[in-house]
Amino acid sequence: MDDVTFIAGILLVGAALGLAVYVIVTQVNERSVVRESLRQLDGYEVENVRDQELLVPISQRALMPVLRGLTGIGRRFTPVGYVDQVRQKFIWAGRPSADAVDRFLAVRVILAVLTPIVLLWLIIANPLGLSGLFRWLVIGLAGFVLVMGPDAMLNRRVAERQKELRTTLPDVLDLLTISVEAGLGFEQALDRTIDAVPGPLADEFARMLGEVRAGSSRADAMRAMEQRCNVPEVRSFVLAILQADAFGVSMGRVLRAQSEEMRIKRRQLAQEQAQKAPVKMLIPMVFCIFPALFVIVLGPAIINIREAFS
Repeated sequence: MDDVTFIAGILLVGAALGLAVYVIVTQVNERSVVRESLRQLDGYEVENVRDQELLVPISQRALMPVLRGLTGIGRRFTPVGYVDQVRQKFIWAGRPSADAVDRFLAVRVILAVLTPIVLLWLIIANPLGLSGLFRWLVIGLAGFVLVMGPDAMLNRRVAERQKELRTTLPDVLDLLTISVEAGLGFEQALDRTIDAVPGPLADEFARMLGEVRAGSSRADAMRAMEQRCNVPEVRSFVLAILQADAFGVSMGRVLRAQSEEMRIKRRQLAQEQAQKAPVKMLIPMVFCIFPALFVIVLGPAIINIREAFS
């Protein structure tokens, strides 16, 4: 009888806890649904200050104050002009938002705090079990990666985007030339090219067209596009189009000449990379392949000579 009463009590307590959890989860779900619906209403105003704060996602409520604090520390202790350089690099990388710059500075602050802690841990604890000069090389490499890692990643992203712009520009110009020679205007040809060839260059052309339709002149919009790309080929294309507009030259002829020139430049760039390949192959050959060959070829001879003279 006592066992039955004990089991019944456990079941009742479990049922009560399950019911309480179900009620709490249901209320939270209903509140989240209501908040999401309120966010989608245009012009809706909440009078209660607490309800206004709850309409903001929890990620922004919890992380944004910390992010702003770290960003302020990063701006305070960075060299003069560094923030402007980072902002310009983010523009070249295709991410011109201010939030991206703030997150980058916050990451730099976090890594600046973690770097001495990680280096002390590697020196004192020695978790990798290394010794000698190789240990200090690994510690120095870890410090270098932690300090210079964010800048290196940002520079790599800029280089990859510029390479993609430089690579896709001849194909875009071919389609643009065909569209203009078929009778379309320059802006209509750009619209067709943007739909046919998606990518970062198409995004830049779309933004340029948006600026023109918003009231900016074509020259100002194209110069702004050239500054956002920072690619010599795009700069040459923009200058050619502006000169064609200024002197009344046929747009189709200018685009045809630019298309051929960009294709030649892309071929020359590929040839340049191919010529650099043998030089780059020397490093792994000298430090990885040649020592193994020397051991295989000269090792037995050295052993025989040593045995003969001993």
